[in-house]
Amino acid sequence: QVQLVESGGGLVQAGGSLRLSCAASGSIFSNNAMGWYRQAPGKQRELVAVINTAGGSNYLDSVKGRFTISKDDAKKTVYLQMNSLKPEDTGVYYCNLRQWVTVRKYEYWGQGTQVTVSS
Repeated sequence: QVQLVESGGGLVQAGGSLRLSCAASGSIFSNNAMGWYRQAPGKQRELVAVINTAGGSNYLDSVKGRFTISKDDAKKTVYLQMNSLKPEDTGVYYCNLRQWVTVRKYEYWGQGTQVTVSS
């Protein structure tokens, strides 16, 4: 059973920075993608950034140039460095892991960590 544990959220002023971490435990297969989603009050959950096994990454347009996703395979941990934070970045940030074994997909979520950016 895979578990994801996030940390690093908090309250920060606009223009500040935060670094989120997500540590995975359990069986992590070689074909996977780890990402960060966020959900603001009254809004749908949206993909913020994702990184695949090869290290390729994609970002939500509104965070490009400000956020950086990275991973440490040895520690089974993915990070989200968030700089130049804006009030609209406020929300609950969830870590996500998708992995594939042949044609079967497995998906896991963390419990979420609150990020609040004050103006």
